[in-house]
Amino acid sequence: MTQPPPNAYPPPTGPQPEGGGFAPPTGPAPLRPPLPSQHTPQPYAGPPGYPAPAPHPGYVPPALAPNGQPLAGFGERLVAWLIDSLIATAVALVLFAPVMIWLFIRMFDQMSTLEADGTVAEPDPSTFMTDLFLPLLLAEFGLLLVLLGFYWLYHVEYARRTGQTLGKKAMKLRIVPLDPGATLTRGALGKRYLVEWVAGSFVPFLSYVDGFWQLWDKPWQQCLHDKAAGTVVVKVDQ
Repeated sequence: MTQPPPNAYPPPTGPQPEGGGFAPPTGPAPLRPPLPSQHTPQPYAGPPGYPAPAPHPGYVPPALAPNGQPLAGFGERLVAWLIDSLIATAVALVLFAPVMIWLFIRMFDQMSTLEADGTVAEPDPSTFMTDLFLPLLLAEFGLLLVLLGFYWLYHVEYARRTGQTLGKKAMKLRIVPLDPGATLTRGALGKRYLVEWVAGSFVPFLSYVDGFWQLWDKPWQQCLHDKAAGTVVVKVDQ
């Protein structure tokens, strides 16, 4: 007699269908192990309360103007000032060159005057004073006035459009009011002009003190002409 295999299922129970065979079982379905649910990994957020990395010990955050823009450094402002000074020097040379040529011709005529015996006449001190020294002094004073007029047009009228001279534009710097809600006016730029150029031209060493004042001024790194006008110089993208 053959034995059923040990792992065979028992024959289904229930009424036999009319066509023969066995009816499907009516009992509960066999148990199957549940499928494992799909695991979605969560992004790593780090341990709770983990502090942000500390900055480098030598790192110094940039100084910011009241409007949030970074303040211009001493070196950047110095290079911009040198560029503007070269432009002013070129204008002065163009204006002063005819005067220098005229004075040179007059001096040469005075020195080449001959006596009756053919020797070169000694220049008369009074003539030298009236014919050479006084015209030269007047020419220098006139040149100073012309340059101050040029500085007004350049540092006030031209800079009022964008807050930039050519030097500041090359260095990507801009003059802005200390008050973020104010606008740059002719009056503010005029105060800068009076301190930086007019007073600096007539008061000894004032131009040096004015320029170096930025090195120790806190917190806005202003020069004296900035303080007089209520302005700061900031870095810009263009």
